[in-house]
Amino acid sequence: MAPIGVFDSGYGGLTVLKELVRELPEYDYLYLGDNARAPYGSRSYETVYEYTLECVKWLFGQGCPLVILACNTASAKALRTIQQKDLPNMAPDNRVLGVIRPTAEMIGTTSITGHIGVLGTQGTVQSGSYEIEISHFFPATKVHTHACPMWVPVIENGEYNGPGADYFVKKDLDALLKSEPQIDSILLACTHYPLLLEKIKKYIPEGTRVISQGKVVADSLALYLKRHPEMELRLSKNRQRHFFTSDSALEFERQANLFFGEQVRAQHADVG
Repeated sequence: MAPIGVFDSGYGGLTVLKELVRELPEYDYLYLGDNARAPYGSRSYETVYEYTLECVKWLFGQGCPLVILACNTASAKALRTIQQKDLPNMAPDNRVLGVIRPTAEMIGTTSITGHIGVLGTQGTVQSGSYEIEISHFFPATKVHTHACPMWVPVIENGEYNGPGADYFVKKDLDALLKSEPQIDSILLACTHYPLLLEKIKKYIPEGTRVISQGKVVADSLALYLKRHPEMELRLSKNRQRHFFTSDSALEFERQANLFFGEQVRAQHADVG
């Protein structure tokens, strides 16, 4: 097998994998969640880079020629260094892609006012990655970021349908929209956040567009494989999916259904 590797610090990347499987079902996929060391959002650049590189190496070792970092924090803090510094020496024919660039390539088309809100973890927001990438493609667009440090813990503790989630969602959305009332598109720049989509819609003005990344990344990967037939030919197509976690496989199986939409069987992986 030569599956497409999909990596996240925890469960959120399963929302991306779900869309990849929906759009490109013929390929094999191998998902790795570094749950034992999650969350990455508040960790330093050096730590996120170290952890992400270890997981990329592990996925390469499992036969994945192409790895998607389905994690905004890893994409913001580690992807460029891995692509430029490590990949040429480690596996020059393999590729590592992230979620920020494909999102930046389309996000400017979603706004009429030219004001876009970006909600993410502390690490993603502090990196400034979205401002930088979006300015390359849509220099006239104004990007307004806001960190939501409580959203991932609320989701991973199973409270995403509870009143606690309403409190934090409303609080953070109010803060974002107060900073710029003209925001008419909001990007969920964390792959956990789609689980809060219904609550988010309750607290934003009617007509405000909310963009989740799963479909965007799936569309981008489909185009990438068309443009790079040399990579497409290396990928195996048996419609198989395998799931690994650096923490408890049983706990991963219990939580994964919330993000992936179906029951999975997981195995433990030693990545560090």
